[in-house]
Amino acid sequence: MGARRKGREYALQMLYQADAAGTAIGEAAAQFWSDREAPIDVRRFAERLARGTWARREEIDLLLAQSLEHWRLERLAIVDRNILRMAVFEMLAEPETPPIVVIDEAIEVARRFGGEDSWQFVNGILDAVRKRLEGAAGVPGV
Repeated sequence: MGARRKGREYALQMLYQADAAGTAIGEAAAQFWSDREAPIDVRRFAERLARGTWARREEIDLLLAQSLEHWRLERLAIVDRNILRMAVFEMLAEPETPPIVVIDEAIEVARRFGGEDSWQFVNGILDAVRKRLEGAAGVPGV
């Protein structure tokens, strides 16, 4: 498994912990790392994703809400909600990673941590968000 995939998985676990417990991301991150070792590049990437996602979750949630049909974000499984948030953050804040790669990575994380059909749901929602972002920017691949 690649370093970035592992970083995404760690970030998801921190986001899950913060969301489920209603704690600050800094507290969730400190608790998460208290019993884990990780290479510095994995740790930095995971922290950047988790903290950035958490800091921008209101903005991200608005984008997600525009692409959710017949669903309310707060009714989604915590894992799925945070996979979606993290991927949208990455699309917004990590321009060196193509959106299609972000979506593929989110699908793989959903296969590992989500429910049986999570990966399909994640794929559909993130593709809709990607199209919305591309349309807003007027540039493909945003």
